[in-house]
Amino acid sequence: MGQDDGKNLILAAVLSMLVVFGYMMLFPPEAPPPVPEQQSAADGTVTADGAIPPVAGTSIAPVPQQTRETALATGPRIAIETPSLKGAIRVLGGRIDDLQLLRYNVELNDPSEKVTLLNPAGTISPYYIDYGWLPTQGSNPGPMPAADTPWTVVGNTVLGVGSPVTLEWDNAEGLIFTRTLAIDEQYMFTVNQSFRNTTDAPVTLAPYGKIVRTEGDSTGMWILHEGGVGVFDDELTEVDYSDLDDLPINPNSNGRTETTRVESNGWLGFTDKYWMTSLAAGEGKGFFAIYQTFLRGGVPEYQAILRSDVVTAAPGASANVETMLFAGAKEYDTLTAYQSERGIAHFDDAIDWGWFYFLTKPIFQLLHFIQGMIGNMGVAIIVLTLIIKSVLFPLAYKSYVSMSKMKKLQPDMEKIKERAGDDRQKLQQEMMALYKKEKVNPASGCLPILLQIPIFFSLYKVLFVTIEMRHQPFALWINDLSAPDPTSWMNLFGALPYVVPEPGVGMLGLFSIGVFPILMGVTMWLQQKLNPAPTDPTQAMIFAWMPWMFMFMLGTFASGLVIYWVANNTITFLQQYIIMRTQGVDVDILGNIKSGFKKRKAAGGK
Repeated sequence: MGQDDGKNLILAAVLSMLVVFGYMMLFPPEAPPPVPEQQSAADGTVTADGAIPPVAGTSIAPVPQQTRETALATGPRIAIETPSLKGAIRVLGGRIDDLQLLRYNVELNDPSEKVTLLNPAGTISPYYIDYGWLPTQGSNPGPMPAADTPWTVVGNTVLGVGSPVTLEWDNAEGLIFTRTLAIDEQYMFTVNQSFRNTTDAPVTLAPYGKIVRTEGDSTGMWILHEGGVGVFDDELTEVDYSDLDDLPINPNSNGRTETTRVESNGWLGFTDKYWMTSLAAGEGKGFFAIYQTFLRGGVPEYQAILRSDVVTAAPGASANVETMLFAGAKEYDTLTAYQSERGIAHFDDAIDWGWFYFLTKPIFQLLHFIQGMIGNMGVAIIVLTLIIKSVLFPLAYKSYVSMSKMKKLQPDMEKIKERAGDDRQKLQQEMMALYKKEKVNPASGCLPILLQIPIFFSLYKVLFVTIEMRHQPFALWINDLSAPDPTSWMNLFGALPYVVPEPGVGMLGLFSIGVFPILMGVTMWLQQKLNPAPTDPTQAMIFAWMPWMFMFMLGTFASGLVIYWVANNTITFLQQYIIMRTQGVDVDILGNIKSGFKKRKAAGGK
């Protein structure tokens, strides 16, 4: 591989990054097409052998919209009070439809409004959890628990840590249903559903838990999965909302349905960027994982259902099934704790590690460990950069030595270029002969740069999807590493009194970049000055503009990522500068810059 081939390879990789980021910013994903409304009705039963059931109690009729406050004021409620959660359970129907995350604020440094996860039906973004039972086909055990079931609260009236609540309802036809809910200090509910059979014949029923929601405030970012997520028999499954809109039409219900039989080790639910609700049967337990989509007043409504296997209660006996409900923040330590202590398989994969999970996951784990030791995520990013550069240093050393030799050969290469003129074949032949004579491999400088690309993408993914970065400060004006640098050159970084667009907001916001993006462009430009100049004028021009293109492209990215890039460029520059000096190369950057300006001026004069 010749010098130009190596430059072409690097250029292609970098331009690919620019194309991907540019497309992401200019052409966000379009909204999915609406789900066609179906007219058939659910039969609300399940076969005794565990066949796929439609879940009863779902209507496509529009519900009059009301405010969250009005909906929460309707009917008696059981309060939920823990160190992490605050909300309520509606006694009518036993529905969990009010939940706020007490450890997370909507806005940075504004404790007045906490993140709301669950909302009652009939509000703008309904999101709630239902539980119930389904009879087998051909049986007639009487009414089943539904959204309008008048449950009775037995014992505790507040759900808290160590304080479970119990709901009871008699269907007046021989079955007494009981639902007991417990909760821990984090985000896990334990739900025990049971029924007592007071009839003179065995009764077989199938219990289920159901998460119901609209798409809500989805980010729509291609780099992030939002929608259905689960693990079925130890295999991660992710279903986008657009895929849920295209599920097979269920001829027995008024929507679209897809059912998967899970033999053991599974869970399913819905994930947002930082938050998730999911249902788990427990280690070693089988169940049916069901996704359904309905239209409610023209708006797609999505359901994730965990339908446990049927249970039978003999006359005078009871039957019960226990499942788990996670509703909260996707904190890595919390998810891994539930994974090991509750036996929820691959629960930490609820975080979207992406295709390069073999890089993103270890990078996050190392970053998370460093942050735990230091206490500052921004400093942890810089320390992580030092570790990565140390690991890659042996390879980088060879690369910088090769670049030093190439730099020494620059005068000879200019002479060859003058002799060859427009004869590209002669230029390549003489260049290869020079490399062979001086024992220089121009391709050796490409590998460290190419290795940086997947690391860069992986770190970008980590900073974008993990909640541990959200609202984390660094120093000075950087109060949120997951947000762009808030300063802007347009008002001289706050020296002028007027307000400028936030980075990335509107077309003008693309140019409203702060201190760290500018530092990134400058350090990238300085690093370039140590490298041999491309022999091709077009390549030379593109490489000359690249630092400033990246400066504006990454100016709207998370400041944590830009801090990594600045640290990486600075360390790379120092490593390369010292190594080139030890190899006897002239690295008078200021002198080279002045010389370059003189050459351009002379060329312009001609």
